[in-house]
Amino acid sequence: MPAEPLSTCWQGNSVKTAVAIPLYDNPATILAVAAACRRHVEDVLVIDDGSTRLPPDFEDALDRQGIDLLRRHSNGGQGAAILNGAERLAAKGLDYVITVDADGQHLADDLPAFLTLLDAEGAEKDLIIVGVRDFQDSNAPRSSVFGRNFSNFWVKLETGVSCADTQSGFRAYPIKALLRSGCRCRRYTFIVESLVRLLWGGLRLQELPIRTIYQPPGQYVSHFRPFLDNLRFSLLHTWLVCRRLLPWPHRRLVPRKPSSFLALLRSPRAFLGQLLRENASPEMLGVSAGVGTFLAVLPLISCHTIAILYTCVRLKLNKVMALAIQNLYMPPLAPFLCIELGHFLLRGHFLREASMQTIVREAHLRLLDWLAGSLVLGPLFAILAGLATYFVARGIQHRNA
Repeated sequence: MPAEPLSTCWQGNSVKTAVAIPLYDNPATILAVAAACRRHVEDVLVIDDGSTRLPPDFEDALDRQGIDLLRRHSNGGQGAAILNGAERLAAKGLDYVITVDADGQHLADDLPAFLTLLDAEGAEKDLIIVGVRDFQDSNAPRSSVFGRNFSNFWVKLETGVSCADTQSGFRAYPIKALLRSGCRCRRYTFIVESLVRLLWGGLRLQELPIRTIYQPPGQYVSHFRPFLDNLRFSLLHTWLVCRRLLPWPHRRLVPRKPSSFLALLRSPRAFLGQLLRENASPEMLGVSAGVGTFLAVLPLISCHTIAILYTCVRLKLNKVMALAIQNLYMPPLAPFLCIELGHFLLRGHFLREASMQTIVREAHLRLLDWLAGSLVLGPLFAILAGLATYFVARGIQHRNA
């Protein structure tokens, strides 16, 4: 059977784009998914990531459809398969790769929206497109909803960029930037790490709504291991936040755009407005308040403002909120509570001679007590301040809506 003709409106797409389908043990759906993609895109590549179960005459069926196959002899993970596929496509001179899951969850009829956007804005190869899944389906697993929201929050903190579906596998990557991004993850966590590193590298993010098919419980084939893969995600986010806080720059993947910072400095009113609006959603205001609180409680004598400002700049938090809330923890109250608690934790009894002399003027002599107490009270105060700020900001937002 000859390959079906391409949709006529996409045959002349100016940006050279391919579809890559990482495959691991999805014998019931892979041929239909690949054939559906082939109707929209000429270059379709299936990457078999060490599958043990495949349809009969698998290679011949793909060959009849004009679909390429890349075989990996052992299972290395979704990320490893995508990177291997990107290397194959780069050698063919292609610009973008659109990744589609092999389980039939994604609909190939959404590909034209990706191709249209790439044709309009992808010429500079500085664009990553993420398909945003609709979780309104009654079969959509609740764990996926929570996992997406959890991941969205951390990616926003790590990059300063809001993405509505950081775990979606239906996305378009610029191939050269992806291969230069330095991703270390090779399994499910690759989806998050690749997005973060590309955003760090200066790529623009665009989002497209996509339709998603969810099989009823018991019929959906998933290779996600809840404990192990969630642990990997937690470790990845910990590393990405720590890396974000380090002072050396991230690898630049596309040319830097002209900055408007100097123009803002020439207009104090606009500059102040920018500071007030910066990451001013209730969630990010709450995080900013929590971070400002935690750092303000630590024994960073004469360095609190510098530490808070540095952290806010690196994590792109709301600087006004974080700097303002530190005033709640100025001496003597916060140091007094921390020193008293730390003294109790380290010595088994409270400091009996608590006075301005012993707590404030001799604070530098009680740094160990202060540190021990702040490591307990700091997170507690940060959570309380963050939650209070979040609920107040959300209430104001709803009232003004």
